Formats: sequence, structure tokens, C-alpha cells
Amino acid sequence: MDRLRSPGGCPWDAQQTHESLVPYALEEAHELAEAIETGDRSGLREELGDLLLQVVFHARIATEHPSDPFDVDDVAADLVAKLVRRHPHVFEDAEVEGDVHVQWDRLKNAEKQRGSALDGVPLALGALARAQKIAGRAGRAGLTTHAPAGDGLGERLLALVLEAEAAGVDAEGALRRTAAAWEQGLRADESVAGS
Repeated sequence: MDRLRSPGGCPWDAQQTHESLVPYALEEAHELAEAIETGDRSGLREELGDLLLQVVFHARIATEHPSDPFDVDDVAADLVAKLVRRHPHVFEDAEVEGDVHVQWDRLKNAEKQRGSALDGVPLALGALARAQKIAGRAGRAGLTTHAPAGDGLGERLLALVLEAEAAGVDAEGALRRTAAAWEQGLRADESVAGS
């Protein structure tokens, strides 16, 4: 990556910024999810590499920051430190206090000085995944998580997300798999109709 970004390297790679690479990071994460959900083992390996490329690319760009540079070693060191901090039941003599997810949320909120259990849920998540993430966080924080009253489509969709959360089902993944099967059926119908 250093060679690709340096003079004599790749002009496209040299022009990229954190912002210009966002669509690629999102695409690679979705391609990884697809490889996992379809059981594509060779695809899994390839997509993990593509996602790792995004990490390496962003870390290389970060080395060029004039006042706050960091590199991939710094990224890895921060990750290791975070894993140790958030797993005191593994790396220290601490006991798990109830649900390990609740403990994780408590440690993360304290570390990031968040005022709400709902802070930090990315706005860029798809609406279905974001709603379920909020529901999970709210539930672990002891907040009441019923769907708002109303017969609108949004309320009905949120009720289904809450039902999925209560059942331990990933709503986004369930819909993605069902839509893929539906698409396959439509393509088969289309093929028959075209014959």
C-alpha cells in the first residue's frame, strides 16, 4: 500500500481519501456478509482480504495526516488494548456481572463517556439493522421496548423488528435471506416466461 500511494505508484490509489473510500468499505462489508450467509468459503477468504485491504488503505492514508498521523500498527495496538479493557473477565480477575453484553455496554459507555445507552448507533446503518441495534441496546439498559402505537407501515415494521429482537433473530439477515430466495423464485419464473 505504501508503494501504491507513493510517487511512481498507482495514480488512483494516490488520489483516494478516507471519504472517497467509504463506499468501498461498505460494499466490502456487504460482500463479506453475503459470502458468510451463502456458505461460500473461498468467497469468505477473499472478502476478508478485501475488508482487510480497506483497513490497510485507511491506515496508510492516516499516516499522511499533518498533525495526528497513525498507521496500521497503531490501529492493531488500539484494538488489542480495547479487547483487553472490555474483557476484564478474561484478562483480569473480574467476574462477569450478569449478562456479558450488559457489561460490555457499560464498559463501552463509560469509556466513550456516553450519556445514553443509545449513543453511538451509526446513522448510516440500514433502518432495519439500526432499529434492531437500538432495540438491543434499549433492552439491555432496562428501557421499555414496545413499538409505538399506530397502524402505519413504520410502526408495523418496528413491531416486527422488536419481535425479531425478542426471539434472538437478526431481522436484517432474515429479510436478506428471504429476499434472496424470493428473487431466485422470480428469476426462475422469469426464465420460464421467457422460454
